Amino acid sequence: MAARTPALETFPPLRAWQRKALVEYLRRRTEDFTAVATPGAGKTTFALRIAAELLADGTVEAVTVVAPTEHLKTQWAQSAARVGIQLDAAFRNADLHSSADFHGAVVTYAQVGMAPQVHRRRTMTRRTLVILDEIHHAGDSRTWGDGVKAAFEPAVRRLMLTGTPFRSDDNPIPFVTYERGGDGLLRSRADAVYGYADALRDNVVRPVLFLAYSGETRWRTNAGDELAARLGEPMTQDLVAQAWRTALDPAGDWMPQVLRAADARLTVLRNAGMPDAGGLIIASDQQTARSYAKLIERLTGEKAAVVLSDDQGASARIATFAASEQRWLVAVRMVSEGVDIPRLAVGVYATSASTPLYFAQAIGRFVRARRPGETASVFLPSVPHLLGLASEMEAERDHVLGKPKDREGFDDDLLERAQRDDQASGELEKRFAALSATAELDQVIFDGASFGTAAQAGTPEEEEYLGLPGLLTADQVSLLLTKRQAEQLAAQRRRATERAAEPAATATAAPPPPMSAAQRRVALRRQLNALVAARHHRTGLPHGKIHAELRRLCGGPPSAQATIEQLEERIATVQTL
Repeated sequence: MAARTPALETFPPLRAWQRKALVEYLRRRTEDFTAVATPGAGKTTFALRIAAELLADGTVEAVTVVAPTEHLKTQWAQSAARVGIQLDAAFRNADLHSSADFHGAVVTYAQVGMAPQVHRRRTMTRRTLVILDEIHHAGDSRTWGDGVKAAFEPAVRRLMLTGTPFRSDDNPIPFVTYERGGDGLLRSRADAVYGYADALRDNVVRPVLFLAYSGETRWRTNAGDELAARLGEPMTQDLVAQAWRTALDPAGDWMPQVLRAADARLTVLRNAGMPDAGGLIIASDQQTARSYAKLIERLTGEKAAVVLSDDQGASARIATFAASEQRWLVAVRMVSEGVDIPRLAVGVYATSASTPLYFAQAIGRFVRARRPGETASVFLPSVPHLLGLASEMEAERDHVLGKPKDREGFDDDLLERAQRDDQASGELEKRFAALSATAELDQVIFDGASFGTAAQAGTPEEEEYLGLPGLLTADQVSLLLTKRQAEQLAAQRRRATERAAEPAATATAAPPPPMSAAQRRVALRRQLNALVAARHHRTGLPHGKIHAELRRLCGGPPSAQATIEQLEERIATVQTL
C-alpha cells in the first residue's frame, strides 16, 4: 500500500524565520535552495514542511534525506514520521529501492559515496526531493562530493541545509551557489539565513556562557626535559598543544577540578527551573572518554552514560539518555553534530578538536531553548584559539574558494602530535608525560565580552559565577556578569587596603608593586566592558555588536585574546563614539 500524503493542517506551527523561508522557497520554485540556520533553530522542521508541501501538490513523489551519521538517519526518520512522512532509515545500497510503505529513505553521505549509481537510479525512478543535511559534508572528500553530484543531479528539487560555518577549503560543495565578489573570489550564497544572533533575539536559542579555565601545567617532553606553562598565556603552538594535553589528562588535577565545577553548575540549573538539565563531556578519544566517566562517578556518585562511537547501540544509548534525568553523558565526536538532546545545558569541551566548524557543531548541542530564560554553560580550556571562537559565537561564515589563507583555526596537526602516544616499545614508549596541572577560572565569555578576574577552583569567588541563576534573559546575563565582576574587584581592593593598613606598616607605606601584564589586561578588559555597557544603555545596541564594531575599527582578535595595546586602543575608540 502506498504511503499516504502528509496532511498539512496537522503540521506544527512554524517559527517566524521558517515561515519567511518557506514563502521564499515557494515563491522561487527553483531546483536548488540553501538554508543556513543556527543549531537549534529548527532546520529539520523547516525541511519537512517543504517536503510535505511538495508531496501534497504533486511536485515530487519521493523524498531522500542525506545525513552525516547513522544516528541522524534514525533521528530524521522519527521526526518525519511525527508529521506523516514515512522515511526508511534502514535502507541499504543492496536494497536498490524502498518499500512502497515509505515516502523515501534516509541515507548517509558515506552510503551515497560508495554507490552513487544506486541512488541515481532511485532518484530517476520517481520525481524526488533531496534534502542534503549539513551539506558541507559533501566536501569532506572528493568521493563524497562526486557521489552526491552524480546521484542527485536528476532530482526535481534539492534542499541544502547547514547550521555551522562552511568548511575552509577549495572543494566546491555540490549544488551550492557561488558568486564572485569584488575581490574576485567565489563565495557561497545562501537563500535563507538565520544566525545565532537572530535566534537569540527571538528567544529561539539559549544564551551561552563560556567559563574558561586556565592553570599551571607541567609535563616531561620526549627528550626528558620538564617544562611548565600557564594555560592561556602566549606561547608557541607546540607548547600550547602540550599544555593543553596536560590539562586534559584524566589522571591530573585540572579535569577533576573543572568537572567538579561543571557538576556544581549543573546542580544550580536543576534547582533553578531546569530539573532535568543534563551535561555533556566531549572527549578526544575512547580511552579518555571512559576515564572521564569514571571521574564523574567518583566525583558525583552517579554513573555517566558513555557513547563511544557511531556503532549499532549508540542511537539507543543517546535516546535513553535524552528521555531520562541522568546527569552526565560522555561522548567522543558522535554527539557533536545534529544530535538532538534538548535538555543538555552544561558542556565540558575536553577535546583537542579546534576548527571553527567543529566548535560550532559542538556548542550547537547546548543552545536549543525549550522555555524562556534557559541558559547554557560551557566549560573549556583557556586556550587562545578557543577563546576567540567562544567570543565569535555570532559569526556567520561563507565558503570562500581560492582565498589564500592560514590553516583553519589552531594547527590541529600539532595538537594531534602532542596528543598521540608514541608507538615505540620499551624505554621509548609514552615518552610524553603529563606531570601536574591545576585549574582556576580565568574568565567568563558572553556576547563577545570577557568578564571576571582569576579565581582558584573551589573558592567563593568561583562559586559566585557558578551560582548564577539558571533562568535568565540575555540582557540579565550581561547585567549579572557585570555586577559579579564589580563585586569581585571591590573585594580585591578591600583586601589590598586592609593589607596596606596593617600595623607592620607604621613606617611610610611602600608604593604598590607595578601590575603584571595579566593584571593590566584584566583591568583593561573590565574598563572596556564598562564602556561598552554604557554605550549599550545609551543606544540599545547589543554588547556583541559594539565589540564587533570596535574590532572592525581597531583590528585585532576578540577581547578575550586582545593584547594590552589593542585593549587600550578600543577603550580610546569607544570613548569617541
